[in-house]
Amino acid sequence: MQDYAAARFDDLFFSLAQRRGFREYLTGLLALRERNKTITCLAGAEPVAGAGMPGVQRLQFFLSESPWEAELVNDRRLELLREEPATAPHDGGVIVIDDSGDRKDGTATAHVGRQWLGRLGQTDNGIVTVTTVWTDGRVYYPLHAQPYTPAHHFARGRSDPAFRTRPQLAAALAARGNQAGFGCRAVVADCAYLEAMP
Repeated sequence: MQDYAAARFDDLFFSLAQRRGFREYLTGLLALRERNKTITCLAGAEPVAGAGMPGVQRLQFFLSESPWEAELVNDRRLELLREEPATAPHDGGVIVIDDSGDRKDGTATAHVGRQWLGRLGQTDNGIVTVTTVWTDGRVYYPLHAQPYTPAHHFARGRSDPAFRTRPQLAAALAARGNQAGFGCRAVVADCAYLEAMP
């Protein structure tokens, strides 16, 4: 079943190695594991000690170096959800906005900054991603995600034309979901969401 599902994405990849990489990635995401955020865990290896294993290195290459378009893969996933009667969206659903932050040391990684990390309930150095989910109470699935880039990454800070606040990112993602065919009766967010924005 998993291979059949993965095969529906085959035309989005240029080589057999990419298609295999996608299947390994999908297997890692769907596996019942304690953690699935690290490359080693996605590849079924031990953290740190397993980092040099061939399966981990293959997956690392697929995710960071192999030329494939994550947005096209997500668009296909949403297309398949719209086509399936059990998951097809309708105007009675709701788009849920959330952001999720993870602590991250250093400053070299894109989008890292000292900011509010809701999961931790405090301001700390980390990365925050704004997400949208569609649900009707029966089914629940993610739509889109966009990392928030703190103002210090921009030449003119908060006044830079390219800078977007988390609420601005959230509004754009909700509109994008609606334009992609995920109608809704409401767009909702945690009431603390806007209050926590620096």
